[in-house]
Amino acid sequence: MTIFEELKSIIVDQMGVNPDEITMDTDIIKDLSCDSLDMVEMLMEVENRYGFEVDDSDVTGLATIGDVVKYIESKI
Repeated sequence: MTIFEELKSIIVDQMGVNPDEITMDTDIIKDLSCDSLDMVEMLMEVENRYGFEVDDSDVTGLATIGDVVKYIESKI
């Protein structure tokens, strides 16, 4: 499973969105109606799965699914 597919699975499980709505260009807040709690939960799951800590200062740069995928790739 690719990082994109794993991230997509996390989002579908946590937020109950249609998987067909999620692409690399999907805006996490605008397109998925993700609030700050949703974002924290998603990033906590990313930390658990990939074994690194997301720095709070990095979160503001994570606007799209693609941004999160690239961030994960840079950390593993």
